[in-house]
Parts: sequence; structure tokens; C-alpha cells
Amino acid sequence: MSLQIEGLGLSYGARSILQDLSLPAMEAGSLVGLLGPNGVGKSSLLRAIAGLQACQGKARLDDSTLSGVPPWRQQVQVAYLPQQLPQAVSLLAYESLLAAARARCPQLASHELTVRVETILQRLGIEHLALQRMDRLSGGQRQLLGLAQALVGEPQLLLLDEPTSALDLHWQLRVLDCVAERCRTERTIALVACHDLNLALRFCSHLLLLAPDGAYRFGAPAEVLDAQWLRRAYAIEARIEHCSLGQPLVLADSPLLKEVSPHAQ
Repeated sequence: MSLQIEGLGLSYGARSILQDLSLPAMEAGSLVGLLGPNGVGKSSLLRAIAGLQACQGKARLDDSTLSGVPPWRQQVQVAYLPQQLPQAVSLLAYESLLAAARARCPQLASHELTVRVETILQRLGIEHLALQRMDRLSGGQRQLLGLAQALVGEPQLLLLDEPTSALDLHWQLRVLDCVAERCRTERTIALVACHDLNLALRFCSHLLLLAPDGAYRFGAPAEVLDAQWLRRAYAIEARIEHCSLGQPLVLADSPLLKEVSPHAQ
């Protein structure tokens, strides 16, 4: 299984966001961090792949076209988690997960759906939320439940838009570790939009960095993030250092005080 993006372009009215985005095939097991400052099209790209936003070009999962295909036709293969939190309704968290499992996997018997729900609760470590009403959960807890709803259908492709934005440090690590494990063991492909560069360096097998000038860089984390591209994408002076365990870290020193040419060295 592989995800291919060929000549993909996005625009809002007359304003172009992305042009001719073509990437090497993302193979099964890939966890791809989608990086870049606000407004460069990270969320729009995920929505386009999910069939929720018009685009030029193509996104394909093996021989199945995704871009331009309604989400209800993709739901067996693809799970999309938006930035918006699940609604604070009066359902129990367990009931909402069971409903999501039933919608994504209508062919499964009731006991199989129950096993799916209980397994994902355990994997995420949120069994304690199962019998709580969703309208009594915190924002972070609802974000965890939203991820559980995306994972419970065991999709081949995960599209996650800032899945850790409402979470504390413990749950940020827990969530990305769970997603990384799913990619490794189930050969899932995941695209994760993220603002935390160090989390992306730690967990992702590949990075896609989008810059405001329309340029992009894709590859292994060590190949993508360097001082030049951090300057180009984020308008900051920054360094890549390594901790005592050898893990690379981005250290941001200062914002640039004047506009930098897109090709500044």
C-alpha cells in the first residue's frame, strides 16, 4: 500500500495556496509530519486528500483515487480528524465510539464492534473516560475521544489535523506513540499536521515542510529541518542540536526582524 500525491494544487478563490505538489510515494508504515507556519495549507491539504475540498491534481491510495471522492465513499480506508473537537453531546464516550465503529464497519457483528471499542480505549489509555458523558469531558479529553473515533475503524490512512493541540505533555507523547505504533504494526499510513517541531522529529519517519512562498521539502526528518529551511518557512533563526540521548532538537533563537528573501541562505 502507498499514498501518492501528484500535481496537487489548492486555492481559495483567486489566492493560490499550494501549486503542483508532487511527492515520492509514501509507503505503508509511514508516519509523515506535516509542518509549516499558519496559512500555508496544512489543513487544506488534509481536507483535499479526505475529499472535503476541491483541488487540482490527484491523491491516490494504491489504485483508489481519494481527492474529489466524497468522504462517505472513503471511510473504510481513510479516517480524517479535523481540528474541531467532537461535539459535547449527552452520549457516553463509549456509546459515541460504538456508533463510530458501527458506521465505519457495518459488516462486523456486535461482539466484534465491542472488541474494537475496548481495544482502542486500552491502546490510548482512556478506559476511565468510557462511561463519562461527552458534554462533561474537557477539551483535551474530547480530543482524545476524537482520535479514538478515527482509529476504531482501523483505517489504512489516517489524516490527523493537530491531534495534540489540546493535550498536556503526557497525552501528547501517549497519542503520538499510539499513532506511531499503529503505523509500525498495522502498516497504516498517517499524515499528522503539527506545530511542535520536536515532537515531529521524535516520532515521524518523514516530514513535509511547507513554506509561505509555496516551496516545500519532503524527506527524512534530518534532511528536511535545517537552519536555512527554518528561516525560510518560519522566519526564525534556529539551530538543530542533539540532546544527551542523541535526539535532534530544534532550538529557536529569535524571530527575524525583517522580511527575508525566499531564497535567503
